[in-house]
Amino acid sequence: QLRLKESGGGSVQAGGSLRLSCAVSGYTFSSNCMAWFRQAPGKEREGVAAIYSGGTYTYYADSVQGRFTISQDWRNTVYLQMNNLRPEDTATYYCAADTVSPSTCSYFRVNEYWGQGTQVTVSS
Repeated sequence: QLRLKESGGGSVQAGGSLRLSCAVSGYTFSSNCMAWFRQAPGKEREGVAAIYSGGTYTYYADSVQGRFTISQDWRNTVYLQMNNLRPEDTATYYCAADTVSPSTCSYFRVNEYWGQGTQVTVSS
């Protein structure tokens, strides 16, 4: 069983930055698509950023393009660098992993493994 653990959430003012981490543990990692999702109260979960095959491709939602950066290191830990945060970025952020095609990854159709989430709060 693969386990994902998010960390790095917190409270910041608008314009600030946070870096989220998603640590992978369990059995031998083989998922080729890792993604960050978020869910705000009363809203549906949405894909934010995804990384395919360790960085061959990266994908971003329009709402975060140019502000967020997804990356992955040699331990398969996935990061989400969030800059110029806005109040509308407030949500619980989740990490997910799956083995899918690049196209499927680009559409954030990632749902095999999930973390428990980390809260991000941006105040105006």
